[in-house]
Amino acid sequence: AASPPRRRRAAAALHRRAARPRGAMASIKAVIRLRCPAGVAKPGPAIGQALGPHGLNMMEFVKEFNAATQKLEPNTPTPVVLTAYANRTFSFITKTPPTTYLVRQALGLDKGAQTPGTETVGAITLDQVRAIAEVKQVDPHLQHIPFEGLCASVVGTARSMGVDFADDVVDGGGDEEEEEEEEEEE
Repeated sequence: AASPPRRRRAAAALHRRAARPRGAMASIKAVIRLRCPAGVAKPGPAIGQALGPHGLNMMEFVKEFNAATQKLEPNTPTPVVLTAYANRTFSFITKTPPTTYLVRQALGLDKGAQTPGTETVGAITLDQVRAIAEVKQVDPHLQHIPFEGLCASVVGTARSMGVDFADDVVDGGGDEEEEEEEEEEE
């Protein structure tokens, strides 16, 4: 019988091998970041130029990506982190759509303001901000951020797009108190 430390080492080694897809001993050749339309990605120049230099099969990626994103709304821009291995295999992780896309969808906009500081293109409510933050909270790289922090991030992104807020609570609420104090002083 193997001693407990040896068993732990063997179990840890097995776990490390199992974590790597297709080809347990393949080393990572590159990490590629793409943004592809969910469910309807097609082999084309954008994907080909990213995958070709690493010897990856573009059609295989497109088929797997479309299968993985078929439940999402078609044409939703989906960020992908693709890991290319030396043995010409790959694995990928899909993330949630960009916050700017979700804000535009919530407001029914085609694009944000050309000059965000002076031009406004719409107004967003606290409920819409919360809904967008709930979608973003699913991403593993954002799960450690508190929900209020995600809401603040959505608010900042919306502001950078020239979006006003229908709810004073989202805007911080501190401006009204400052105005009242100024009126009392006069």
